[in-house]
Amino acid sequence: DVLAEKFATDAELIGELREYLWETGELRSEIVDGKEQEGAKYRDYFHFSEPLAKIPSHRVLAIFRGRADGVLDVCVALPDALEAQAIHPCQARIAEKEGLRNQGRPSDAWLENVCRWTWRVKCAPALETELFQRVREAAEESAIAVFGANLKNLLLASPAGHKGVIGLDPGVRTGVKVAVISDTGAVQETAVVYPHAPRNDWEGAIQTLRRLAIKFHPMLISIGNGTASRETDRLAGELIKRYPELGLSKVVVSEAGASVYSASALAAKEFPNMDVSYRGAVSIARRLQDPLAELVKIDPKAIGVGQYQHDVNQASLARKLDAVVEDCVNSVGVDINTASPMLLSHVAGLSTFVAQALVDWREAHGRFKSRKELLEVPRLGAKTFEQAAGFLR
Repeated sequence: DVLAEKFATDAELIGELREYLWETGELRSEIVDGKEQEGAKYRDYFHFSEPLAKIPSHRVLAIFRGRADGVLDVCVALPDALEAQAIHPCQARIAEKEGLRNQGRPSDAWLENVCRWTWRVKCAPALETELFQRVREAAEESAIAVFGANLKNLLLASPAGHKGVIGLDPGVRTGVKVAVISDTGAVQETAVVYPHAPRNDWEGAIQTLRRLAIKFHPMLISIGNGTASRETDRLAGELIKRYPELGLSKVVVSEAGASVYSASALAAKEFPNMDVSYRGAVSIARRLQDPLAELVKIDPKAIGVGQYQHDVNQASLARKLDAVVEDCVNSVGVDINTASPMLLSHVAGLSTFVAQALVDWREAHGRFKSRKELLEVPRLGAKTFEQAAGFLR
């Protein structure tokens, strides 16, 4: 026990063993007896091994989720050929580091057992825990980077610009929610049509959409990609084909996060008298018009642009996604005369309160005609102006 404790607290030795395991070892998973049915979705990992240093992040997170669900047994081990050696390579390294060799002396076999005990009981469990942590942290870091890259691509998607849009939030039993927005994003009218089962009012839906198109002259139809999206896309296609004089074009957009936005406090403040179900259609229309301006209203984690979202460190994920949003907003710049308080609050130097003050000033005095007018806004001093003005169009 005294010798095992001495060997196991040799920092240099433990560091060497840790790096040897990282470079040579494998992450292995086996199905827990009797869990084959319950853990069917993890079948790819029932008898699985891959080098620790090379295993991709999505597989690491899947294996650890299976472990947390009690379906998989996970361990760190050396390749089978090394594990099968008479003396385990790590045990041999301990003996070599401590200057122990079996020279046939009465005590040598006993000292060999001390090294075996040190490895099996003292070192292996502790190092396995450390390597689990290391491989998991690397996997989380990689997964969070993918989240950030995907979010950036979504936020910086090309905007349709100042064009009127009919937003369609597809649904089957509850109908397709319709929202018409102007070229500045103002809601002009909302409706609901029932082209799909059980009502199958296909013709009625087309005539309602035609009436709205004639009344407000939008140029685009934005269709959410959720349930019944293909059928709704077909409906829009028939409308365009039958009435080419309307000059409409259709685009399918991601509706990720639209339902979260619909029920949020921000949506309630923006549309206090609008039914929750129509707010999603407004969001779908606006995210075609200007994806960045609309998507910043939604918690980045609700947009669903990565894998194993709930398995990674939530604080790190939130920091990364908030930074991506801020980078995107500031790299594109913000139109001071159309931006919402939520979008403005991501501009460098502008707090939530100052962003709201800018919008209040705009509503009271009309459009900003020059950047110098920003200095007339309450709470926006010279330093804030210096930080923010370059990002405001």
